[in-house]
Amino acid sequence: MAAGRDGVGAARSKHEAPQHSSWRRISLCVDDYGLHAGINQAVLALVHQGRAQAVSAMVGGPAWAAGAPALRALDPRQVEVGLHLDLTECPLQPALRRPLGPLIAMAYLRRLDSRALRIEICAQLDAFEQAMGRAPAYVDGHQHVHQLPMVRTLLLQELARRYPAGGLWLRATHSPQGAAHADSLTRFKSHAIAFLGANALSGLTRRQGLRQNARLLGVYDFAGGAQRYRARVQRWLHAARDGDLLMCHAGVPGTAPDALAGARQDEFAVLSAPDFEDALRAAHVRLQCMGQILLESLPNL
Repeated sequence: MAAGRDGVGAARSKHEAPQHSSWRRISLCVDDYGLHAGINQAVLALVHQGRAQAVSAMVGGPAWAAGAPALRALDPRQVEVGLHLDLTECPLQPALRRPLGPLIAMAYLRRLDSRALRIEICAQLDAFEQAMGRAPAYVDGHQHVHQLPMVRTLLLQELARRYPAGGLWLRATHSPQGAAHADSLTRFKSHAIAFLGANALSGLTRRQGLRQNARLLGVYDFAGGAQRYRARVQRWLHAARDGDLLMCHAGVPGTAPDALAGARQDEFAVLSAPDFEDALRAAHVRLQCMGQILLESLPNL
């Protein structure tokens, strides 16, 4: 895991270029749609408020089948729906499920079952297409597994086979610097996520002619309550650059057990509140679909 290949150092100059406009365009993406009904409810509320421009779908989640029709009915020009590739919580092959730590280790040791992994990637894309009636607008990963060794290669191979015309984008996990992070813990977590595969995935994606968001905002420790999360959001917005993606995990209470239940409710409270619009204006940030941002202005990364 040399820093020059998968680390954050080599990406800094590329993703820290000064902006030439006082207004920046970012996309707000809500993860984990389909995991439980409370997440689905919160996501749809944010979409209808115009707050969310991207929804990442877990096609193996217990609430996916019931929630998919509502996503399919949305205007894809206003809200992008992507595949949230999942290998750690609800994969379609239960035997493939691994906790994140062991999965990372096996990926870097090249000990994952490539045949089973390829089948899983295909099955999740099939399930998405069957439910939505179209290809995903983008692909990312639950716990960012899409950028891991073996996973990223097989994923991009399948995307090239299935969608030869391209058109979709992939989530990049490049970390912002400096003021975007409220504390050393969140800075470390953001850089650690990027270290696990951001540069390698970007290289493969670029060679395949696909696009990515510039940097990933929204990484934190899921602690601190709504007031602290509001302060984090303001910090991320002021640090945002054109083409950044702001990730969130909003939700309302559901019946299923959820380790992030408290954080999800805090996020939803902040992102659905009237003063979120004030925060956007104060930071000179506009919300827009990432596909449109990339098509209009960003070079291939």
